[in-house]
Amino acid sequence: MILSPRRTLTLIALSGLLWGCSQGTPDLNSDSPLSRADGSIPNQLLPINPEILTLKPQPNKDRNAYFGDLHVHTGYSFDAYAFGTIATPYDAYHFAKGQPLQHPAGYEVQLQQPLDFYAVTDHAMFMGVVQAGADTSTVFSNYAVAKPLHNINAPDNFSQLSVISRSQVFATFIPTLLADIVTGRVDTEVTETITKSAWRDAIEAADQHYLPGRFTTFAAYEYTSSTDDRGNLHRNVIFKDTDRLPAVPFSRFHSQNPEGLWDWMDNLRDQGIESLAIPHNSNGSNGQMFMLTDWAGDPMDEEYASQRMRNEPIVEVTQVKGTSDTHPVLSKNDEWANFEIMPFRVATTLPSVEPGSYVRDAYLRGLKMQETQGANPYKFGLAGASDTHVAANSDDESTFFSKAGLLDGTPENRGSIPASFVNGTLLRWLDPDRLTEVDGKDYIHSSSFETWSASGIAGVWAEENTREAIYDAFRRKETFATSGPRMKVRFFAGYDVDASLINSPTMVETAYERGVTMGSDLEASATGNSPQFIVWAVQDTLAAPLQRLQVIKGYIADGEPQEQVYDVACSDGLTVDPTTHRCPDNGATVDLSDCSISANTGASELKAVWQDPDFKAEQEAFYYVRVLENPTCRWSTWDAIRNGVAPRSDLAKTIQERAWSSPIWYRADPSD
Repeated sequence: MILSPRRTLTLIALSGLLWGCSQGTPDLNSDSPLSRADGSIPNQLLPINPEILTLKPQPNKDRNAYFGDLHVHTGYSFDAYAFGTIATPYDAYHFAKGQPLQHPAGYEVQLQQPLDFYAVTDHAMFMGVVQAGADTSTVFSNYAVAKPLHNINAPDNFSQLSVISRSQVFATFIPTLLADIVTGRVDTEVTETITKSAWRDAIEAADQHYLPGRFTTFAAYEYTSSTDDRGNLHRNVIFKDTDRLPAVPFSRFHSQNPEGLWDWMDNLRDQGIESLAIPHNSNGSNGQMFMLTDWAGDPMDEEYASQRMRNEPIVEVTQVKGTSDTHPVLSKNDEWANFEIMPFRVATTLPSVEPGSYVRDAYLRGLKMQETQGANPYKFGLAGASDTHVAANSDDESTFFSKAGLLDGTPENRGSIPASFVNGTLLRWLDPDRLTEVDGKDYIHSSSFETWSASGIAGVWAEENTREAIYDAFRRKETFATSGPRMKVRFFAGYDVDASLINSPTMVETAYERGVTMGSDLEASATGNSPQFIVWAVQDTLAAPLQRLQVIKGYIADGEPQEQVYDVACSDGLTVDPTTHRCPDNGATVDLSDCSISANTGASELKAVWQDPDFKAEQEAFYYVRVLENPTCRWSTWDAIRNGVAPRSDLAKTIQERAWSSPIWYRADPSD
């Protein structure tokens, strides 16, 4: 047998160790540090190394910013699977950790930087059922309603030409299945067994990928309900831990009324199972998400407000289906109110009523209710999310792939470049009714894809990256939302805050000790003094610089809701005009030929100690932060440039990415 040189050296080394253990140990070099006078090996070869390897980062009492997504769908969601998504919850968590994922349209997607936390939130209603219907080996696939689903995601059916047929299958499946369940043609035990299995698998995926201190997952799902007029009432339900969980998640089948969901959550809480719900996409609720009465049409009392805030401490202010901060109709004096507005009810082209559909309006409604009814059901914090239906977050304008799989996975299908024709036949959709003419060109207009947004991200301030710490941040509403970039925002309020604190290395520690942070109440001082606010934001180093830092105030004056936008810090050495409360334009521009942005314009950090120039000690108010980046290209412009066509004239060519903090509520009379 011939030995390789590497194997020969290994055998010699092993032989040396054996010789050292035998009576016939050869003499070693007397100068060797490993030898004794008699040639034997010393008992101790090396000194003990006292260094301790810390694998889990230590908690930070001043808290760290962590970024994540709490609204993610995989192939277990009935719509996602129908639209070509076969990715699993395991795939979703791999993606969030930074690994690439295959989009249904055939290309890879990957984050620029990993996320800190992620929650798969598949629809509780029919969870796993469409996937089971496509698998011809299952019991459910034998039902007539499942036959159009057979092998829908087999390789031969992944063609873009199947988009319209997928839409038709999806549109008819849900109502047909519901009718079959009501009439007894489908056994509910069969569908519930599928849902229990899918839910258990989602929980196991979350546990498998949870890495305390480094990456956090949550067991979660989406409660998918709506009003009879298609107003969106969806909520994502997030569980604090996975020690004990319900075997079947509460869904629209159990109650159309979200108050039924809260009763269920309260009952679980009595059993030691803690959870919270996050209302989402309120812009599509047709005024129903933040109503002035409860489900029965009765006034909202303290009991209602307490239950709602106990179960829904935060809401989703931005996601793929648009931003729900405010609307130009509601905020006529806010120049930045017209940001990524989706004006439709979800999955329709029906207009959505603005009052009751937007967050800032809800905050104002809450103040008014507090004043007139003694209860405020709308004291919630803010988060952002994606609502992706391909398991992967699409929050970057330059690489936007939208959310609905094969339906909007190409620029053509989402309406950002002209439709393709061959011999007069429309490709992709095969339906001329799907066309809309803009600038003399035909574009696919499926529903509202062109109004969707590359958004968003949830931010939290927590001591460490664990379920307990991040969930506690949700509970105390120390959260913020961004439209995609990972800007960091901090917001504190207190009394007798010296302006020099903003540059102190102990600013955060002192602010926590002396005041309150976002998501909290600030009680009036005994002397009626005006509070000071510490406002601070840092740019995402992979995104555009910051342009301006703002505080948005809401209050009631003469019985009417009022709002005011104050710029509190400007980039490029500019100063706020004390009359208009605005920063001058910093001159930042975007080159629409290649989407390059102005060099050496904007700030990496903006901060200020600010006082409300219009403060009244007797006036209840809320304050929250909004920070704006310099302008950049919108995703639709990126699509057009890459495909060598002009951007559509009816879509915004640029946007200003932004972040929002949770509010601080000033309480003139905390006993009220």
